[in-house]
Amino acid sequence: MAGHRGPSRGRAAAAASVLGELLITFGVLLGLFVAYSLWWTNVIADRQATAASHHLRDQWTQQPDASGDSASSSSHHPAKLATGDSVGFLHIPAMGKDFTVLIKMGTGTDILNEGVAGVYQDPYAAAMPWAKSGNFALAAHRDGHGAKFHNLDKLHKGDAVVVETADTWYIYRVDSTLPQTSKYNTDVIAPIPKGSGHTHAGRYITLTTCTPVYTSRYRMAVWGTLVRTVPVDAQRTLPPELR
Repeated sequence: MAGHRGPSRGRAAAAASVLGELLITFGVLLGLFVAYSLWWTNVIADRQATAASHHLRDQWTQQPDASGDSASSSSHHPAKLATGDSVGFLHIPAMGKDFTVLIKMGTGTDILNEGVAGVYQDPYAAAMPWAKSGNFALAAHRDGHGAKFHNLDKLHKGDAVVVETADTWYIYRVDSTLPQTSKYNTDVIAPIPKGSGHTHAGRYITLTTCTPVYTSRYRMAVWGTLVRTVPVDAQRTLPPELR
């Protein structure tokens, strides 16, 4: 009988060895995938966003105002923006002293993967900051591809959110936050965002991202109201909220 056990034990050992090697290989591949998703995509996205940011600022410096100078003026608000067009920059001190992210039109994967904050165009077309009323609704990744809104949960009531365009600083204050809601709850980006506490038309901003961290199961929302605007001077002097 002993002679019959040997081959069986050998085959079992060989199978265990192969299984072990497969598990190790799987673990290595999984580790590489995680590194790619959470690190390398950030590197690529940051490079793309940096190049696009430099390009936008170069455009701004080349735009003459009514007097012929290079400073921006209110006439630089485009009549219409297409998907992929750059709008300006989003500054949020509560997410880091120098936190700045480029804003582009659109929230498709191809846009957000560039490491930017995207302006919603569907199901509600977001109102631009310079509009007389409406909701400037933005989305950005929380992890991977720049992870620009990774720390969105750090925002609280009263925190400043600043949008920089060619000619104006738009200063918002956070009114309320929604830690978690269904990803199908599109009313959070409505012109009068549902759940924000607002009941009348105004000049609002909404920031959204996925939650919990490392998942896309739910959505988080932060709402704010425009409190003032500051014209951009030739030196692009920062408003007090960003100093």
